[in-house]
Amino acid sequence: MSTLAVSESRERRALWLLWITPALWSVNYIVARTAPGVVEPHMLALGRWALAGVILSFIARSELWRERRSTLRAAWQYLALGALGMLVCGAWVYQGAQTTTAMNIALIYAASPVLIALGAVLWLGERFSWRQGLGVLVAMSGVFHVVVKGQWGALGQVQWVVGDGWIVLAMVSWAGFALLQKKWPTPLGSTARLAAICTGGVLVLLPFATWEWLQADTPPWSAQATWLVLGAGLVPGIGAYWAYGFCQKVLGASRVAASLYLGPLYGGLTAWLVLDESLGWHHVMGACLILPGIYLASRKTPATT
Repeated sequence: MSTLAVSESRERRALWLLWITPALWSVNYIVARTAPGVVEPHMLALGRWALAGVILSFIARSELWRERRSTLRAAWQYLALGALGMLVCGAWVYQGAQTTTAMNIALIYAASPVLIALGAVLWLGERFSWRQGLGVLVAMSGVFHVVVKGQWGALGQVQWVVGDGWIVLAMVSWAGFALLQKKWPTPLGSTARLAAICTGGVLVLLPFATWEWLQADTPPWSAQATWLVLGAGLVPGIGAYWAYGFCQKVLGASRVAASLYLGPLYGGLTAWLVLDESLGWHHVMGACLILPGIYLASRKTPATT
């Protein structure tokens, strides 16, 4: 198979994964809503990423050993990515979900793809066409239509609480996590790189999780806590993060960022199927805006002559 054919095959695979990755992340909504009173935020994040790290490291053990010297030289990068992606975007989201609402979380995270797209253009030098910009605007309007349940006047009724501050930090952190992965080149493949990032995340999370474990009001470890760790580690952990990293490596940060707009839509479907919440026409109308918006924003920028 020629190099061009391999490249086209990887791009097709990445474009398909754009639509699947947010569905994997939606499992985290169930975990976040179930975790309070069962397992503390940093302990849950530590268990999630320790499990993911062990599995990924085993799969990529040959590559990690072969690239051990380059990985150690870039250890500070993996610690930084672990702090952004596993501590802030992991534990702090669970922390914020204890006091804020799903509407507020969706509204705040709707800004993340915009930050990533702007950062990719201004910082990474990626090109962003008018068609991709239009796709971002269309998708964002669909997101807002979903989170306000079709009632745009509800925007003025949003109540901001302490948990929203945690989510704002997580949203900004996710943009930094996505951009830095593209900014810092690595000889590691997607699996090995995520394993290295997991190691950095575990090292950063460990002191915070230890502090939580030593508190008198920490719930005792239970079978439910174990299931939450397993679910968070395997689906939104390994599955979603690996797929997002692969897509970004193939397609670029700005194109992949638009897929995050699917989060509120998939979250609504997950709540309907698993948590028995109602599914309204605003979800359907939002989908009619989000899906074509994602299509436009993820298309390759035409080459100029």
